[in-house]
Amino acid sequence: MPGMVHASIEHPPVVGGKVKSLDDQEALKVKGVLKTIMIDTFKPPYLFQPLGGVAVIAENTWAAMQGRNKLKVTWEAGENASYNSDAYKKALQETARKPCKVARNLGNVDAEFARGGRTHEAEYYVPHLACPMEPPAAVAEFKDGRVVVHAATQNPQAVQDAVSKALGIDKKNVECHVTLLGGGFGRKSKPDYVAEAALLSKSMGKPVKVTWTREDDVRFDYYHAVAAMYLKASVDEKGRPTAWLQRSVFPSLMAMFNPAANEGSAGELGMGWTDMPFDIPNIRAENGQAKAHVRIGWLRSVANIYHAFGIHSFVDELAQMSKRDPVEYLLDVLGQPRKIDLKAQGANYQNYGKSLDLFPVDTGRLRRVIELAAEKSGWANRKPSKGHAWGIAAHRSFLTYVAAVVEVEVDDRGKISIPRVDIAVDAGRVINPDRVRSQFEGGSVFGTSVALMGEITAANGEIQQANFDDYPVARMNEAPRVTNVHMVSSDAPPAGVGEPGVPPIPPAICNAIFPATGKRIRELPIKKHKLV
Repeated sequence: MPGMVHASIEHPPVVGGKVKSLDDQEALKVKGVLKTIMIDTFKPPYLFQPLGGVAVIAENTWAAMQGRNKLKVTWEAGENASYNSDAYKKALQETARKPCKVARNLGNVDAEFARGGRTHEAEYYVPHLACPMEPPAAVAEFKDGRVVVHAATQNPQAVQDAVSKALGIDKKNVECHVTLLGGGFGRKSKPDYVAEAALLSKSMGKPVKVTWTREDDVRFDYYHAVAAMYLKASVDEKGRPTAWLQRSVFPSLMAMFNPAANEGSAGELGMGWTDMPFDIPNIRAENGQAKAHVRIGWLRSVANIYHAFGIHSFVDELAQMSKRDPVEYLLDVLGQPRKIDLKAQGANYQNYGKSLDLFPVDTGRLRRVIELAAEKSGWANRKPSKGHAWGIAAHRSFLTYVAAVVEVEVDDRGKISIPRVDIAVDAGRVINPDRVRSQFEGGSVFGTSVALMGEITAANGEIQQANFDDYPVARMNEAPRVTNVHMVSSDAPPAGVGEPGVPPIPPAICNAIFPATGKRIRELPIKKHKLV
């Protein structure tokens, strides 16, 4: 834009931190650097407010980044400087091992456990995740009390809210032009970077382009919640569960809007936890408290990622323990087709904001995709061997039913490859089959990245990862070589397709690794485990 300047921002290394002192003399000597501007640290709650820090304003992006490298900033870290991933993980796990708040109850789990007999219990853990792709960027021009912004955003309405709040103007005076995303996955629905551009434009009196680096994107994300889960089941002589207890503990998305929020919301618990579909006479789902120490945000399929991993890994463990075929066992535990009345079991189930009359929790549809995935993958004729096996998982999310069979090969060095994935999908009436197919192909790759590689950790409040070398995503040689998408013909109302392809992939991969190697994966990412 005419007269536009560029900004690169040094953010507090610990979320909530503030500038204690600043020496910008060397930064101002860099050719092209015009000035530095302080950005105030947000006041809780996090919302979509700028993190704060020091912006370097320059004639071009390169000069702004080089000037930023010359800044000498000392920080007042704040209360989140105590955040360490290892200690936090242990605290979540300890919480999950004790009784928590009941979110769904059917029958009497305690009485069934007290009867004695065979039981099985396991713990699962999924770390924080980020979703780097194209780093955030935005251009803003503040003029005559109005702001015009251009941004790669998934949520232009949130842009209006965040910018109007940051500048103290009516949101009708914020005009947002949406560019191509370059990959969003949830991150670009949170427009803190757009508010930064608007604040700097008002200060400079001219258009400002804010560009985040890859390192900024990874170190200052809204992270997908870490989660610890505990599951326990009693089984009959055929290995079928007679009682099922599950506990999930994770920092809630609601902490972004309310700093006091330390329990999972009904919406988060309804993503694969309170709507667990198995036909078991005694079920209890619980949720424990966890304080957020980073910005928690939604990422592609949200809480379904960890809930699907825990539940569908555990049911596979029960199948293996009972020496039964995982597909046959899964269908048996799922039971006959029925619509589940979760309200009658005390669950505050939100159903993704849609009517349960139009979109019931229908186990018949889940059963159908399991059968279809097994059929199309040739499951009945697949025999695992050393280093080569198949795994299955099935999950309902965003009103869509999905089953995935994943073929896994593990070589003598422990390196994993995925020759083939078969995904069966019932998303209701399909309007554009090619669009649906591409979303589930992408979900297969995204789920593979989550399973194999994804992990964000913190030490003394600071995120330890910064780029694709220490937070890798699946590359061509690591992604599934072939993903076959099999769509169920349906007259049901259309449902989600962008997110439901992700949740079954990590447990299906791990369920294949077990017969291939004898190693049971209960903690992601898989790269942390020695498979040979």
